[in-house]
Amino acid sequence: MGTASSMLTQYDIEEVQEHCDNLFSQQEIVSLYQRFCQLDRNAKGFISSDEFLSVPEFAMNPLSQMVDGINFKDFVAFLSAFSAKATAQHKIELIFKVYDSDRNGKVSFNDIVEVLKDLSGSFMSDEQRERVLSQVLKEAGYTKDSSLTLDDFIKVLGQSELKMDVEIPVD
Repeated sequence: MGTASSMLTQYDIEEVQEHCDNLFSQQEIVSLYQRFCQLDRNAKGFISSDEFLSVPEFAMNPLSQMVDGINFKDFVAFLSAFSAKATAQHKIELIFKVYDSDRNGKVSFNDIVEVLKDLSGSFMSDEQRERVLSQVLKEAGYTKDSSLTLDDFIKVLGQSELKMDVEIPVD
């Protein structure tokens, strides 16, 4: 795909579409590419976490930790979890990746507490976060010592209706 300032070819668009499981139309991919180029201020072909965090909506979002050094193809794949066409499993897999900060395939109590810190900031104390999380885990049949796998996440979150849809403006 070359640098971020180059134009997308039809082949590039189709390749990105396939990479994101056809969750975006070709028009949406072109719009996302334009936004990607705006974020890639130095036309390096990837977005740094600082560039991504320049979007106010992402500045306080724990998902932002997943975007450092991301190229366009992976940027679209990342955003595909927010497509209205994405399955609940696709969305849960993204959430799992956010919580699995050490990338060991398991989410520990401490992994979840770290994300909760990002989400709640000073609104809650560490003790309050741990108490709430312990209760939520207990209600789901887990303990503070449990390590949750992706299958556990799917089992727990698969019952809920996840609203993670973002509309891609198309010119």
